[in-house]
Amino acid sequence: MNTVKIFDTTLRDGEQSPGASMTREEKVRIARQLERLRVDVIEAGFPAASPGDFEAVKAVAGAIRESTVCGLARAQEKDIRSAAEALAPAPSKRIHTFIATSPVHMERKLRMTPAQVLGHAVSAVTLARQFTDDVEFSCEDAVRSEPDFLCRVIEATIRAGARTINIPDTVGYAIPFQYGALIADLMNRVPNADQAVFSVHCHNDLGLAVANSLAAVLAGARQVECTINGLGERAGNAALEEIVMALRTRRDVFGLTTRIDTTQIVPASRLVSTITGFPVQPNKAVVGANAFAHESGIHQDGVLKHRETYEIMSAEEVGWKANKLVLGKHSGRNAFRTRLQELGIVLDSEAALNAAFQRFKVLADKKHEIFDEDLQALVGEEVGEGQNDHYGLVSLMAHSETGEPPRARLVLTLGGDERTTEAEGSGPVDASFKAIEQVAQSGAELQLYSVNNITSGTESQGEVTVRLALDGRIVNGLGADTDIVVASARAYLNALNKLQVRTERVNPQV
Repeated sequence: MNTVKIFDTTLRDGEQSPGASMTREEKVRIARQLERLRVDVIEAGFPAASPGDFEAVKAVAGAIRESTVCGLARAQEKDIRSAAEALAPAPSKRIHTFIATSPVHMERKLRMTPAQVLGHAVSAVTLARQFTDDVEFSCEDAVRSEPDFLCRVIEATIRAGARTINIPDTVGYAIPFQYGALIADLMNRVPNADQAVFSVHCHNDLGLAVANSLAAVLAGARQVECTINGLGERAGNAALEEIVMALRTRRDVFGLTTRIDTTQIVPASRLVSTITGFPVQPNKAVVGANAFAHESGIHQDGVLKHRETYEIMSAEEVGWKANKLVLGKHSGRNAFRTRLQELGIVLDSEAALNAAFQRFKVLADKKHEIFDEDLQALVGEEVGEGQNDHYGLVSLMAHSETGEPPRARLVLTLGGDERTTEAEGSGPVDASFKAIEQVAQSGAELQLYSVNNITSGTESQGEVTVRLALDGRIVNGLGADTDIVVASARAYLNALNKLQVRTERVNPQV
């Protein structure tokens, strides 16, 4: 095989980052962008984990047509049947079942013997094959497993019908040359290895997830499991954008390709960052704001003379471009709808389209130029707000003057009733938050306040993320506006509304 399959697990493993839990609608939005990115497999979630996750996987399965939709399941009958039911609407579906194979996991967590683990693995794959021919089996904590036992489990699960075998570095323990050697050894020793695609899933605890994944590819693995922006629990997963661009840029070493449309990488990165509230660090490879910036005079001179002196790939190649939206305040709904479709944005109803269009009109009065990034943020905020939200912003007035305490006065809606509130703070944003809390009295802890400019220029929209924690629950609120104080208030209220609805998050951290 000259093609490496890209298996994206942003919606499943990436969502396990504290605070990154997504709603069903957010999962569908990201899944549609992953489809535009031409990801081979989208792991949509863990259907048996919660009713919300089941419904989210089912919604993704019903929305995606070009990529395979995958659901995770433990080696248990109820998990596998739940995954099969949730995946039913998908034209192309995969059940991904797993069980731990390392001594420490078998003894301490599962309290099972190796023989029992082997039996569960075979039974799980056999059952999954009743629902789909595309079954993947993972040996959890494979890196710390006994190689002889791994060979036995892999041979047996391939014989039972698994067509993808995943060798995960579950705890980020591997070193590249050792991991590559393990993959090569397993593919050489397992008699029926040629009947399955070997896959790798690496965590980044030692900062080696991408390096380990690439070492495995050189050893013969032909599927890499990864996430947008390297999102994931603890230190994250292997970053999709780094895997794909390494294979593309160093084709002389790997001699392999992927199906990925690399121009969709940056849009995918921005969407995931916006929805999860996890900003991308400026010096992040491929998708960071500084990835193609040159400060040194020597570097600038070289790039101006010949780009390849200091750039091994082009910014346009990965989607770094500012597409001006050729719309203004006089543009009609059809033109607006058409541009949304071109960007892969699908709103669920005419009411949602009308509300987004009205926001667009308001924004067009404030800004001379509107970019695709503005539109993404505008629609993202629209999706994040519901018609039945408990809290809403009617108006805001903030006052800040040298030598005087900043003040904010807000008119809010609470369950449909208007309330006026005002407070002082260390700044207009702090004052706004304190004014809101005077009314809400939520008791929530502010864990994150992040501001990012969506486009360049002083009239750019500011995109604000607020992360609140209450009773073990963590939610992200999003707000966007050309006025940062207004955007901040909207983000705070958005987070409060998510705390109000106990079942809104697909995988709440409780």
